[in-house]
Amino acid sequence: MKLSCLQENLKRGLATVSHAVAGKSTLPVLANVLLATDNGRLKLAATNLEVGITCWIGAQIAEEGASTVPAKLLSDVVGGLPNDKVTLTLDARTQSVNLACARFTNNIKGIEADEFPPIPTVAERDPVITLPADMLREAIDQVAFAAAGDDSRPVLAGVLIRLRGNEAVFAAADGFRLAKRIITLPEPVATSQELIVPARALSELARIIGDAESVALSVTPEGNQVLFHTESTDLVSRLIDGKFPDFERIIPTDHTTRTVLETQELTKAVKLASFFANASQNIVKITVEPGGELGPGKLVISANAAEVGDNTGELDGMVHGEGGQIALNVKYLAEALNAMKTAQVALETQTPQSPGVLKPVGQEGYVHIVMPMTIR
Repeated sequence: MKLSCLQENLKRGLATVSHAVAGKSTLPVLANVLLATDNGRLKLAATNLEVGITCWIGAQIAEEGASTVPAKLLSDVVGGLPNDKVTLTLDARTQSVNLACARFTNNIKGIEADEFPPIPTVAERDPVITLPADMLREAIDQVAFAAAGDDSRPVLAGVLIRLRGNEAVFAAADGFRLAKRIITLPEPVATSQELIVPARALSELARIIGDAESVALSVTPEGNQVLFHTESTDLVSRLIDGKFPDFERIIPTDHTTRTVLETQELTKAVKLASFFANASQNIVKITVEPGGELGPGKLVISANAAEVGDNTGELDGMVHGEGGQIALNVKYLAEALNAMKTAQVALETQTPQSPGVLKPVGQEGYVHIVMPMTIR
């Protein structure tokens, strides 16, 4: 193998695949990144057997070939090279890769490419759906953080992607909150499907689909892996086996009070309350008071920690309904607001024992539910 490419392209490609490199593994080759020539481009690939990322960069190929080299060392070396042309030459006998750039020469010992686990590619199947990349990234950013952080209930550590007709529904829940986003597809899917994709894999996907215009989603013939494909990057992930909870059941269909607030103002008030709530089980109390004939209603947010102190904030809002009180987890509230990019947000409530429902005003298809907390 002999090829040359630009240092900045190689550095960017290695940054793209690096998150899929196995941290600790009994297989030494999983700590490596695969370098291979592929139809006039350089292919970089890494996998930890749960997620695999493949990326292609432009290169001038003099000799075809492939090898694997330690990912961290290669990234560090390439990052330290000047922004110039890098020439990679493989000595097939010793599996040593020579990196020459400007006046620097580096030799890195590698492992044969044959030992690297195969990663499925898109050429093997037709896509189930194709989505605009920015829309997919937004859906992931609005949903993935609500999945469970541990694997005690594996399905809750994933995001459900339900494909039916001309709709894609993304949903995640950890038992205390639920996020759901609906995307309208350009054309209906041929067959309805439900996939549970690890939330970590989707967050990784949102990170790497940078400049892409569209992302194609395919499922492997065995049905145990999902593949996301753009012109220059592929991400393949295992699917989580199991049945996702019937989340539609817990989404309230009506409300007694609807409060419309400025998103930025509410975010600031929640952040201020969190400094006190952190010391008392993250509880913030929200009281909604309807306005009279003279003006708008208001929302009062308060936190109280016996050892630290207390805080109260008041916000004006359009209140429709009878008002009331609810206690919520301040961390979940802050993360939900962070996922809403509209100028205003609506909080829909019923009783103190019913969930709080947050919706961005002016954006259809997104709903975030936070379960209530009890104040002792």
